[in-house]
Amino acid sequence: MAQDRLNERIFQALNGLDIELPSWGFADTGTRFGKFYQDAAAIDIYDKIADASTVHALTGSASKMAVHVLWDFSTEHPPSEVAQAARDAGIRIGSINPNLFQDADYKLGSFGHPDETVQEKALDHCLASIAIAKTCESRVISLWFADGTNYPGQDSVRRRKKAFEKNLAQCYAALAPDQTLLIEYKPFEPAFYHTDVADWGMALHLATQAGPQAKVLVDTGHHYSSQNIEQIVAWLLDEGRLGGFHFNDRRYADDDLTLGSIDPYQVFRIFHEIHAYGADHGCPAKLDYMVDQSHNLKPKIPAMIQTVTWAQELFAKACLVDLESLRRHQAAGRIIEAEQCLQRAFMTDVSSSLVAWRESKGLPTDPLRSFQESGLLEERAKERRARRQALGMQQNSAYA
Repeated sequence: MAQDRLNERIFQALNGLDIELPSWGFADTGTRFGKFYQDAAAIDIYDKIADASTVHALTGSASKMAVHVLWDFSTEHPPSEVAQAARDAGIRIGSINPNLFQDADYKLGSFGHPDETVQEKALDHCLASIAIAKTCESRVISLWFADGTNYPGQDSVRRRKKAFEKNLAQCYAALAPDQTLLIEYKPFEPAFYHTDVADWGMALHLATQAGPQAKVLVDTGHHYSSQNIEQIVAWLLDEGRLGGFHFNDRRYADDDLTLGSIDPYQVFRIFHEIHAYGADHGCPAKLDYMVDQSHNLKPKIPAMIQTVTWAQELFAKACLVDLESLRRHQAAGRIIEAEQCLQRAFMTDVSSSLVAWRESKGLPTDPLRSFQESGLLEERAKERRARRQALGMQQNSAYA
């Protein structure tokens, strides 16, 4: 393919790519085994906004930041003030994430809890989160439930299913006409016998029961290691029920590693299904691309830049699949030739096109190197270390 034509296709694809960053990805995080602190990690929501804004300024593809209601808002940091701070920094508040797993009352579940009083508490929190989304001018409310059981006989699976249907219906009724309710699934953890929303089929059922503004969120780490995620994506696209993604990479399950670090070809195949759907329907699929990663070891901002630039590269490669040839080979049963259509696109060097696209946007041609050479990481580490000391905050090795 001639370079001009290559650039044209890649520019068009990248102009439509916007990846939402998670506020929690800029803060100190850990595992159940421990937490490793970083001086440059964000202290509060305004630090998170500053860091997300830096990633967007360098990459041009990260204009929104997802927030967790209990972690990011307070009486000192009300939603309206936070939303304005984000706009002032050149980004917007993206998806609103209720917290339905930390409160001690949720030990036996939230929407699925056997005590209806606890269900009502969880529902009230979700309704308040929908109101916060309206204040922040966010059109996405993203729901992940830790609900489930650890032992056979602990609770009735069917009762819990009905409770989810009932409570999600009330959430749905509170949505504004332009808002979307995303329902995320996960096969295990923290529940290990059964999880109430364990797979895409359960999430699809709940979304369908709720209504057309409810859709399924696919977290790439929320699958068993042998699952075909791009098949799930294709089915949900075809049903009109794919709402968006939490992108990360994994070796085993919910590892929350940086995108492309383990299996970039899988991410490419997911993007291929999205591009193919758009080509078949004459317009791109309307999806929310979000990151959900826990940078326990890598520095926060560089890790986010890595993920966004990997997404840009893989999204660009996926748009180069020769769909006409692919369909022709598929129809004729030419397996090798069909497979090669994907492989050729994946192996195409798009680096010069990425540089050209960034230059056209006034962006640094190498976002990660630009950040590393800017001294911003050291500057923020110094300032935040001093602020922690002034606030009397401790950063010692501890359980997360």
